[in-house]
Amino acid sequence: MVSKQMQEALNEQIRHEINSAYLYLAMSMHSSSVGLQGFAVWLRVQWQEELGHAMKLAEILHDRGGRVTLQAVEKPPSEFKSPTEIFQQVLAHEQKVTALINKLYEAALKENDYATQVEVQWFIKEQIEEEKNAGTILEQLRMAGESGAPLMMIDRALAARAAK
Repeated sequence: MVSKQMQEALNEQIRHEINSAYLYLAMSMHSSSVGLQGFAVWLRVQWQEELGHAMKLAEILHDRGGRVTLQAVEKPPSEFKSPTEIFQQVLAHEQKVTALINKLYEAALKENDYATQVEVQWFIKEQIEEEKNAGTILEQLRMAGESGAPLMMIDRALAARAAK
């Protein structure tokens, strides 16, 4: 059985994951509206991943006899200056999520909740990948600039994520 404190912490992380999904959906919609379909696809896949993370946390909570209590989500921005700005925000956001996941793990350690510790380790590994991917794309954008053939090449490469 999950403790009340751990249930609250897991519900809070579910909210953060849904907020992440909502942010990536907004970024995807913006990218689509400015003709960057590859960016839109990549961000839409990210939206789906974040919803999957929320569901994984919900299943952990249910499996442990807890109850999911959905909370309000934040309204994301709808306009972004550039693809580089989007990926600066993606990287910063993933770093924030990493800190939240680490905090969740620390709470499980504090409560000697070994089952939650094991489950949260998956998210810790996932965040390494999330930060790496966002950082790589951001570096490519910084090298390529904001327009022209290099940007279109990155856009095309990002579109391939849908095929995976």
